Amino acid sequence: GVVEACLLHMLKRRAAGFLRSDKVAALFTKVGKTCAIAGDVCKKVQELQQQVESRKNQPNGQEPLKRQGSTTSKTPVLTPQAIKHIWVRTALIERVLDKIVQYIVDNCSKYYEKEALLADPVCGPILASLLVGPCALEYTKLKTADHYWTDPSADELVQRHRIHGAHGRQDSPSKRPALGIRKRHSSGSTSEDRFAASAREYVESLHQNSRTHLLYGKNNVLVQPKDDLEAIPGYLSLHQSADSLTLKWTPNQLMNGTLGDSE
Repeated sequence: GVVEACLLHMLKRRAAGFLRSDKVAALFTKVGKTCAIAGDVCKKVQELQQQVESRKNQPNGQEPLKRQGSTTSKTPVLTPQAIKHIWVRTALIERVLDKIVQYIVDNCSKYYEKEALLADPVCGPILASLLVGPCALEYTKLKTADHYWTDPSADELVQRHRIHGAHGRQDSPSKRPALGIRKRHSSGSTSEDRFAASAREYVESLHQNSRTHLLYGKNNVLVQPKDDLEAIPGYLSLHQSADSLTLKWTPNQLMNGTLGDSE
């Protein structure tokens, strides 16, 4: 949407075409006549639009029967937002949006007024340069809701680490390993110390995942689980997700891998 706003800023009327409700489509179509890369994007967009229209016109229940045994790719399911920005979106997915914008900047006098953003000798090239990064990404393998990491408890993370750790015991598969990680008191237990350090890093990693952003973290925050128990120091962190804020707290003993048999 932001890129479209930049492309539409002070676009010449003749560049947009008369009676054209979709000015972005008109711009891409006109640029595609002299720019081969933009021409390829126009063909892909037209194919997508035809597929979306044919999908709409299909009666319920007929489309799956028609596609049985077919080796062609499935008709893409585009959201209304994706259809609204289909031109810029397609160029971005094809990773050529930066090249098209650069071509428009280089030939801005054909399409824009003198005061337009893309006609500016500084802002125009900067916009094209900023799009190089997004166009370097691969957008054909996007994450969906069911691919997000889960956020297991610290107990579960430590147990998983012990199962796969070098010092994991060969217990029966039905018996879960103990949570505690006991350190030897001898000075030569370097391997044990390394294991404890890796376990601590693994527990700390539970505070980072693909859905939330860590805003704040502080160690030695006291929490009293019950009135008759002593307050326990631990690590407190504040996380922001798309629709909420979450507080997390993990005991220092667990963070340090020295919980032992404590409940």
